[in-house]
Amino acid sequence: MSFDPFSDTPVGIHIGDIEAAINFWRAREPSPDGVTLAAPLRALGEVYALLVYHKEDRVNEKTMPRKAFEAWMVWYDSTPDTPCIAICSTSQGDDECKGCGRSFDEVQHWPEMSPVAKRDTWRRITMQGSSWRFGRYAERAAERRLTAQETAQQTASEAAYLADSRRVA
Repeated sequence: MSFDPFSDTPVGIHIGDIEAAINFWRAREPSPDGVTLAAPLRALGEVYALLVYHKEDRVNEKTMPRKAFEAWMVWYDSTPDTPCIAICSTSQGDDECKGCGRSFDEVQHWPEMSPVAKRDTWRRITMQGSSWRFGRYAERAAERRLTAQETAQQTASEAAYLADSRRVA
């Protein structure tokens, strides 16, 4: 296992991320017959099974089978890179950002951090759930983008609301 340069905690790919990657691949390449698994699913499933069998919660990315790591990286690339919501209190002197929950060092060194260290940070801030990205500014952190039709419907609804409120006033 590698170590995060910003803490004493070992960094490895958490079993929850392996499970998320498995679910990603299940949706991306579903079994044609309910039995056969795509190669990325088989590779990730083996890693997951070994973690469970050995009662471990992390796998060392450096010793992980290549195909499993490649499948995990495809999933990783589909996730948001940074937890930033563009409200950074570390620039005001805070040790931990109120907006995203990252430490000053994590904010400063984010571009150089490995994908595994980034996911470990994501896991920590998600488990803490205390930053503004999980509360008052959750809409800024929304990962889903509106479709053109949803945007048009929302705009039409807002216009109708404004028209109604002007009639009442």
